[in-house]
Amino acid sequence: MASAAEQLAANLSWSTFGKAKELQQRILFTISILIVYRLGTFIPLPGIDTIMLQQFIEQTQGGILGVFNMFTGGAVSRMAIFALGIMPYISASIIMQLMTTMVPSLEALKKEGEVGRKKINQYTRYGTVLLATLQGYGIAMGLEAQGLALDPGFFFRASAVITLVGGTVLLMWLGEQVTARGVGNGISLIIFVGIVAELPAVLAQFFDQARVGALGDNAALMVIGVILMAVAVIAFVVFVERAQRRIRIQYPQRQVGMRVYQGDSSHLPMKVNTAGVIPPIFASSLLLMPATVAGFSTPGEDGGFLAEITAHLGRGSPLFLLLFISLIVFFCFFYTAIVFNPDDVAENLKKHGGFVPGVRPGKRTAEYLDYVLTRLTVVGAAYLAFVCLLPELLISNLSVPFYFGGTSLLIVVSVTMDTISQVQSHLLAHQYEGLIKKSKLRGKRK
Repeated sequence: MASAAEQLAANLSWSTFGKAKELQQRILFTISILIVYRLGTFIPLPGIDTIMLQQFIEQTQGGILGVFNMFTGGAVSRMAIFALGIMPYISASIIMQLMTTMVPSLEALKKEGEVGRKKINQYTRYGTVLLATLQGYGIAMGLEAQGLALDPGFFFRASAVITLVGGTVLLMWLGEQVTARGVGNGISLIIFVGIVAELPAVLAQFFDQARVGALGDNAALMVIGVILMAVAVIAFVVFVERAQRRIRIQYPQRQVGMRVYQGDSSHLPMKVNTAGVIPPIFASSLLLMPATVAGFSTPGEDGGFLAEITAHLGRGSPLFLLLFISLIVFFCFFYTAIVFNPDDVAENLKKHGGFVPGVRPGKRTAEYLDYVLTRLTVVGAAYLAFVCLLPELLISNLSVPFYFGGTSLLIVVSVTMDTISQVQSHLLAHQYEGLIKKSKLRGKRK
């Protein structure tokens, strides 16, 4: 028999959405914030030669600038005030997560509940400003080295750094506002909108390449094949992202006062892909860093060792693909170890009287959870490597646009699923409120 929540979920419809006024306000607020973000990606930095900038971006599109340009919705190619995007905040968040597992004072702060969480968020904001300042200064120096600044000097560097840092801080604040007052995770939605906003132009470019014969003699078949592959990869990503390994947790019979409560059971869900989209982002960023540094070097300089590395790490080369897969696997295990601690989970279960049937509480439970997590991470790493490797082969061999990469598909699908889940949660909450109000009215009439 279906549960009450399942029965309510089956009754969700457009009429239910029309009655949920609070959800509509949240969606309108989210859309308005995302429109503000998109407008900011078209406001350029002061003192930039836009014509030379466009030529430079076209030459370095294959480097890490291509990754950042995808995440910022084209703001890097226009060198807008949001050119740094939200990446400094994500990097600061990951650094703070790593430090909370290594620094005892931060680990204790994390266990203090809401007060500790607010303090850690404050440290994350400070780290975001620091990282954005360093990255903004590096971009300003690179623009001067390439001759893209109309009036190079201290004033240009200072104005560029202040503008870029201010843009990142504003994006961070907008993302937090969407999370608190809108629908979905604000930071993820900002990246999602940046990718989706540039997708129509990239699709038009891809179809234009097929029309002029740049994709070969069988261009029509190739276009159909790429579309079918994208649909198949999206379906595969949805299937794996929703996959869970549920570990049964049993709670014993307990007595509170004169009342005896029967034992209950629940499940501990463990995702197949615990690391999310972090591994491919970090792996591609590290591999494309040498090409980016070489592109920002002063024209006429001898690249030397850096140029040699860039030549061997070209996209689609065997060494690039081998390192790409290796780094994805490494970051999968590394980031999973940060976000899921089997010892803490086992300790919390022991405190609340829960246990895994057939496994002794405490150390044995932690070892069992670590065993299951390791097996899941192997499957998740293989899944991420496959999803990211297949588009890389198409990009390097068939000149498919970069937006068809596995990282972009993972982000788009994951954020879409998360946002839909939150919308459904709001609708279910609205239905529950309606049922409670009806029951109160019936009670008053009786």
